[in-house]
Amino acid sequence: MQNLSNKVKTIRAHAPVGAGASDVTDSKVIDTQGYEGVRFIVGFGAITGGAATSVKAQQAVAKTSDTALTAGADLEGTGITVADDADSKLVVLDIFRPRERYVQVHVLRATQNSVVDLVVAELYGARKLPVAQDSAEVSGQEVHTSPAEGTA
Repeated sequence: MQNLSNKVKTIRAHAPVGAGASDVTDSKVIDTQGYEGVRFIVGFGAITGGAATSVKAQQAVAKTSDTALTAGADLEGTGITVADDADSKLVVLDIFRPRERYVQVHVLRATQNSVVDLVVAELYGARKLPVAQDSAEVSGQEVHTSPAEGTA
């Protein structure tokens, strides 16, 4: 079980969000029970000069819905400022051993437009291996070890 795919649960935390200056605070709430941590990957498209864009994480002991925490609180030090020239780049926010069960990522956008291409959550450090992917999240997965050259 050397492959990373057997050790990480991948979740699409939010669909793409077109150009805008409104916050994206309705990503999926990630249940970290049974895992040591969660890594959020946020991909950006075009970011207009002067845009005030950032990424942060919140946590809570409960969730109100699949996209809302119950009294979510910011996680200290998780704020990452995204430069207005960071078009087509990724931001990676890794939360190891959160103190509460539920974690959510927020993308804050203001002043000018920025595009959010993707938001993915990866749960890692599973207590039970191999990790099974949720078919509602992942449509296909293959794991190969030392494959021979040939037709794909």
